[in-house]
Amino acid sequence: MRKLIPKEEDPEYSNFVMDPQRYFLSALPSLFQASRFMAVIDIGSAHSPDEEYIGERNDLSSWLGEPEIIDAFNQFSMEMKGIEIEIIRRNVDPKLRNRCGESCLREEREERVADSWRQEVEGFAKLKP
Repeated sequence: MRKLIPKEEDPEYSNFVMDPQRYFLSALPSLFQASRFMAVIDIGSAHSPDEEYIGERNDLSSWLGEPEIIDAFNQFSMEMKGIEIEIIRRNVDPKLRNRCGESCLREEREERVADSWRQEVEGFAKLKP
């Protein structure tokens, strides 16, 4: 909406009272503005195919001479995987509020975990009391 409902002291109030439907339609963005907004949101929410996530790195060749850095990175990566598993485990637990149910939709665009990985974690979550 580009305009708010006018107050009684506003000059546009009389137009609003005379024809509220026309006022409402004039408050909506144009097709060009709406299309531009949707395009910007879509581009902003898209992920690059070569995007690296925290704890993941595709190219370790720059660290070849530093084994302690590679070891620290591998340890950090394992901690990040553990956190990811815990989040998935909590998300499939129906006893936890605001994590499961009909009103909670999964964000498929942001999902990075493979289906087999998710099934393994869900199976693990079912085993835990």
